[in-house]
Amino acid sequence: MLIIGYFITFCCSIPVFSQSEADNVCYIHNQRIFFRLDNRWSESRRIETGQLFGLDSLLMVKAFEPGNAFTYDSILWEVERINQHIAVLSKPIISKASYNNYDVLLIDDESFEQPLVNRPRIFNQEGIGYNLFRSESLYSYSRDTAIFFLRGYPEAGAVYLSGSFNNWSTRRTPMIRKSNGWEARLNLFAGKYTYKFIVDGKWIADPDNLQKENDYNGGRNSVVYVLNHEFRLKGYEMARKVFVAGSFNNWRTNEIRLNKTNDGWSLPVFLTEGTHAYKFIADKEWLTDPDNPDVRADASGNRNSFIGIGDTLLFRLRGYNQAARVILTGSFNNWNHEELVMRKTDSCWELPYVMAPGIYEYKFIADGKWITDPDNTNTTGSGDYTNSVVVFRPNHTFELAHFADAREVIVTGSFNRWRTDSYKMTRINDRWVCPVFLFPGKHTYKFLVDGLWMIDPANTNWEENREGTGNSVLWIDP
Repeated sequence: MLIIGYFITFCCSIPVFSQSEADNVCYIHNQRIFFRLDNRWSESRRIETGQLFGLDSLLMVKAFEPGNAFTYDSILWEVERINQHIAVLSKPIISKASYNNYDVLLIDDESFEQPLVNRPRIFNQEGIGYNLFRSESLYSYSRDTAIFFLRGYPEAGAVYLSGSFNNWSTRRTPMIRKSNGWEARLNLFAGKYTYKFIVDGKWIADPDNLQKENDYNGGRNSVVYVLNHEFRLKGYEMARKVFVAGSFNNWRTNEIRLNKTNDGWSLPVFLTEGTHAYKFIADKEWLTDPDNPDVRADASGNRNSFIGIGDTLLFRLRGYNQAARVILTGSFNNWNHEELVMRKTDSCWELPYVMAPGIYEYKFIADGKWITDPDNTNTTGSGDYTNSVVVFRPNHTFELAHFADAREVIVTGSFNRWRTDSYKMTRINDRWVCPVFLFPGKHTYKFLVDGLWMIDPANTNWEENREGTGNSVLWIDP
């Protein structure tokens, strides 16, 4: 169990700012790299900038000498003087050797080759998923291995399985011919996956899988879930229908139907990480799960069963000993202000809560009064709309070396819509750091040092942007 103790501030109410060339310390445009220098910088700032971008002190001095160009270390540099204090040095990007620490990489989303992975590349947004095959023999999963089967096609020369689990490769997963079809086996983790078969070069959705979704190319992808939980309700043999509803489907009834078994009802499902409240509905009668001891009453007196998938974070509110009731609410439960009633101890109010990795806003409600966490100085918003913020299980840490005299360093990018007061970095020893949680995939970003933009000096991957100043590129693996 983790206790809140590592936070990051971010805000969602500030407009996106453009990266104008005038605000960039280092940027890339038309196959040239530009450095914006200021002769008012302190000695430490000059040294740090030179170390980060491979600019020695003599080169930085020559930028302010007369002339519009000069040759230094066999490289032709051009100079643009903005005013008496600011000069912009630039040189062509020719090779790694002429670009100091950078390899130029213009990334093409469609052709960029990712390694084969067996973790789900698509995050299930519905909260819950289950399989609908015409027969159980057409798909199975056991001991971390999923078995896909395509019936028929005896005359086919080659059949491949392609999907989100192998980056939609057309060759990585060949299927093996069987007496009545084709089979492929993959090691997969719990999650949602989309896929198709390729039969002699022709793409087809799985004809025996009733779960499909739009492929946004005029067709449909088949959807399969590797399951991690089974809802079971013993008894109620005389019931005609049994459903399960909960926070994972916004409590919609008559949607997720359980199957009849010898001793009751069941449905294997995939649940996303986090805490889920639920109940069974047997012929319109609402029931908590008799085999689940975790039953909690919400602020309205309703009792729900709860299940958690993932790790636990312990929320604590110190003080407020005179309060009769304290409720936890946040973005992790859609700001439900009745569901999570906290338990009173001798020193505080507390509630363990299972969460998925991510960045969350939250508040406490003490006897109807909304309050931020007094032990957490990291907040977002202002006035009555101020919320506490927590990062849970960060999967990446942004780092920027040097800049000891900087007042504020921010990392921003596509992951937060380029907002300029999100993700404030913390000075630790000789570098600025910011742990974050980023979803798998591609992200572009820059640093903002006291209002001046710069690409990441420690990252060799970058691409052009619409402002013509270049962005650093980061890939997060599943």
